[in-house]
Order: sequence, then structure tokens, then C-alpha cells
Amino acid sequence: MHIKLKRTPGLYLAGFMGSGKSTVGRLLADKLGWDFVDLDAEIEAREQTSIGQIFELRGEAEFRRMETDMIRYWVRAIERGSPTVVSLGGGAFVHPGNFDLMDSHGISIWIDCSFEVIQQRLADEPADRPLARDPLKFRQLFEDRRELYSKANFRVEGDCDPDKSVDAVLALPIWK
Repeated sequence: MHIKLKRTPGLYLAGFMGSGKSTVGRLLADKLGWDFVDLDAEIEAREQTSIGQIFELRGEAEFRRMETDMIRYWVRAIERGSPTVVSLGGGAFVHPGNFDLMDSHGISIWIDCSFEVIQQRLADEPADRPLARDPLKFRQLFEDRRELYSKANFRVEGDCDPDKSVDAVLALPIWK
């Protein structure tokens, strides 16, 4: 197993909204026997409201602050030896400072998904995704974030069946 995972057993799944981070994360955690955390769901539970409502009522900057606080919380739990797969929100990985925090405390994996597949997956829920409401800005955001996601330690395909993405993660050299 990779030395980083021995020291701080955290896997951070990054990628654009709709790329399958939560689905892959749950399946992966189950196969590994690790805990699973969906960062957005944790924030919604703590704040007792939806991410969309947080964006509307408090703004994106406040949401990003909450997100960073939640990442710090889970990094501390991982540092204490709790092996955890963390599904990050689409912007968590690219927000300044978050990458360095996670990179020092585990392994990051980019679930890379094509824009066309993301559009299909999100077709029924645009109201739940505040940054997906404007199609032109949504496409630009996707393009802008790709370079930042590429900083992840590893990349796996996200256009495929989630089980194949899990198998790709389990085939990475971090387990040897």
C-alpha cells in the first residue's frame, strides 16, 4: 500500500458534478471495508438545508468556506486512523488551499467524465445544481475545472458503469 495511505488512509474523489463520485465512492468504500463520506450530504445535514439553498441565501463564498471546514474535519478523522473514502463536491478540489490539505493527507483520484455524459446524468435535476442553471456558464465551468482536476494523484474513467470505475481505482498502483 502507498506510504501516504498507510500514514493517512484517505481517498478523495474529485471530479465535476455528475461524474459519479458519490456512487463510485460508496461502492469503493464497501469493497475496501472503509467509511464513506459524501461531503455535500454532510454539509446539508449539518446546515439542515440543500446546497442550492446555501448558494441562494448565503452565496458561493460562504458555501466554499463551509466546504473547507468540512474537509478539515474529515482530514482530522482520517489522521486519527479512520480509513475513509471522501466524495468531494465538484468545486471542493479546485478551491484554493483544499488541494494542498488533501494532498498532504491521502490520495486524490479524479473521476473523469465527458461533458455529454454529465449533461445526461443531470438532465432531470438542474434546479438542484445552482452552477448548472446557465448552460453556457456550465460548459465553461466544466472546461475551466478540467486542468485543476488533473492535479489529482490519479485519474480514472467516469463515463462507464460505476463498478468499472471502482475496479479501475482498485487496479491503481497505490494498493501494491
